[in-house]
Amino acid sequence: MATTQPMPIGAETPVAVRHIQLSDLRAALAEGWEDFKEKRGDILVVGFIYPLIGLTVAALALNNELVPLAFPLCAGLSLLGPAVAVGFYELARRRERGEESTWGHFFDAFHRRGGSIAIATLFLGVIFLLWLGVAWLLYTATFGTGTYYMWQVNHGEIITLQDFLSRLFTTSDGWTLILLGNLAGACFAVIVLAISVVTFPMLVDRRVDVVTAMGASLRAFAANWTVLLGWGLIVAALLVIGSIPAFIGLAVVLPVLGYATWHLYTRLVAR
Repeated sequence: MATTQPMPIGAETPVAVRHIQLSDLRAALAEGWEDFKEKRGDILVVGFIYPLIGLTVAALALNNELVPLAFPLCAGLSLLGPAVAVGFYELARRRERGEESTWGHFFDAFHRRGGSIAIATLFLGVIFLLWLGVAWLLYTATFGTGTYYMWQVNHGEIITLQDFLSRLFTTSDGWTLILLGNLAGACFAVIVLAISVVTFPMLVDRRVDVVTAMGASLRAFAANWTVLLGWGLIVAALLVIGSIPAFIGLAVVLPVLGYATWHLYTRLVAR
């Protein structure tokens, strides 16, 4: 007699992706803002977690020995944003379902789907470390061959922030580093966008494995890459604005983007 083999998690309901328009981005942002206004008393407290992380990283990077990694460290935090925003996805999901959505529910997704979220977060962490490695290689390739740099190394001197910024903005090596660094950063950002725009919200929303969620995210990106690149530019611009001054604005920007990403996810996949 034939037996039915258990299907892997997520295989019962194949994920169908939709095509979206620029108007969907505007709608997602508007709905994210409405969610933020509804829960701003709780979310502002949580939103400060990210600025504190950013300030800590900046303080470490401004240690003279880590000056060349100051910008890559701070900019690279955005690569971990999808994982940081999981709590906001959970609150948006609960609000959508008409359920109670208070501070106490912020970590519910981690309790419910912690293993899968941890695996996806680890994946982003690896990409973050790869970005730092590439940033350091670009730095040594452009600055490491300079006469002044080698003189400092041979005499045991540490490059100060003032030295680094002066050379960065006043030499051809510096502008080459800026150009190559931004191009490399953009490539990493697109990779993270493609693999995470659906992944983390789906792990919060449905009982699927990480491979299924990432596959859906990649297919959604492939079907809407021009629109989602626009979304990536919006996110990057808002993060830059929120980082001035001293990352404080991220206390508002991060929750709004978290909520908005949830609403974008609901438009990208059939639920």
